[in-house]
Order: sequence, then structure tokens, then C-alpha cells
Amino acid sequence: MEKEKLESMIIDFLDGNLNDQEREWIEKEIANNPEAEKLFNQTKKVFAAIDHSVSVEPSSAFKNRFERELQSAIAAQKAENQVIPINRTFAYRIAAGVFLVMASAVLFYWVNRSISQEKELTRLQKEMTETKTMMMAMLGNQSAGQRIQGTNVAMKIEKADDEIVSALVNTMNMDGNTNVRLAALDALSKFHEQAHVRGALVKSLSTQTDPAVQIALIRLLVEVKEKQMLNELKRISTDESVIKAVQDEAHVGIIKLS
Repeated sequence: MEKEKLESMIIDFLDGNLNDQEREWIEKEIANNPEAEKLFNQTKKVFAAIDHSVSVEPSSAFKNRFERELQSAIAAQKAENQVIPINRTFAYRIAAGVFLVMASAVLFYWVNRSISQEKELTRLQKEMTETKTMMMAMLGNQSAGQRIQGTNVAMKIEKADDEIVSALVNTMNMDGNTNVRLAALDALSKFHEQAHVRGALVKSLSTQTDPAVQIALIRLLVEVKEKQMLNELKRISTDESVIKAVQDEAHVGIIKLS
């Protein structure tokens, strides 16, 4: 049997449109003919994919092309003097064949897109791990210049996890070099929209003793309108152990946030 006719019968078989004799014949053909069995399995998978695929709205160009092909098929049948009832079933059979091609293309697109996204995610995770390892090594270096480079590496990360935030906060609070502390604060500022970063910055304000870092920290938190630090600003503004420049910055911050 020709492949086209076999495909048509398989479609009708899956749709339940065959009579008992035709259904019995196609079942035997599938069971005994490897080519028929393969075609049956492929068609069945496509039907399953269509059932689970997103709705696809054909373009106006596709609709016009389909209408032209339908009219051409009707005209060809009439030219051969064959009496073929032009009804919904006939139109649906043509549409089903075209839609199968469309559905296969859509399925192929989504499968390939999923594979691409998975590969991209794996690549980004690998880059994140390598970047984090490099940053940690630099932050632990004895050279202040290398530690500053470590904070610059952190700036390349799109979203900081808890481990990165903790390392930068520890550097900002504990490093013996003011420039390194300020560099760590600058890196943390990139992630200020993350709630745990803002919380860490507010908490750091209560432990900071380096005036340059205190002023930079207050300015950053005022800039991002972090009102949770108001109580700490009030304390700093009246703390006689804090230098006047820091007290003044805290007072300005209170005015801006109030």
C-alpha cells in the first residue's frame, strides 16, 4: 500500500473513523508490517504531542494558503470527474494533515528551546562557582590590593547568595584596611535590592567604628530609603564617642528619611 494511503488509514484508525473490516485490516498491518508499525507509533506520538501542546493560532497567510490548497484539491477532483462530497470531514482531513506538520514544528521548537535553556543554566552555574571561588581566594589574600580585586570580582555576579553576602559583609566589618572595607561596601551596594543584603547593611551600621565606612554606609542606606536604620541614626547623632562628621551625616539622614 502507498505510504500516503497508509498514513490516512492510520489517522482514521486513531480517530476511530474506520469500519470493523478496515480496523481489523489496519491492526493486522501494524502487527505484521514493521514499516506500518513505525508509522503508527510516529503518528501516535504526534497526536499525543498535539494533545499536550499549547494552542497555536495560524497566521492569516497560513489560512489563505490552506484555503487555496483546499480549493485546488476540490478543483482537481472535479477535473477527474470523481464525485467527492465536499463536507466537513473532507476539509478536516486536509486540515489535520497540515496541522500535524505545524504541531511537529512547534514540538521541535519547544524541545530545542528546553535543551538550550538547560545548557545555559548549567553554564551560568559553572561560571558562578568559578567566580565565587576566585572571589573567596582574593578576599583571603594578605595583599590589600588583591582583596580589593576580590570585591571587584563580586561586582560581576548578577545575584549574590548568602555565602557571597557573608564574605563581603565580613570584609566590610573586619578588614584592617579602610579602602578594602569601602570596596566591599561598594560591592554590596550592587545587591541592595536583596532583602538579606539590606538587613546586613543596617546591622553593620551598629558595629562600624571606621568613620569613612560609617559615612559611606549611611549615605547608601539613605539613598535606597532604608527607614529601618532610623533608630540607629538617632543613636549615632547623639553618641558623644562618634566624631562630629559622622554625627552630622546621621542627622542629615534622619531628616531625609523622616
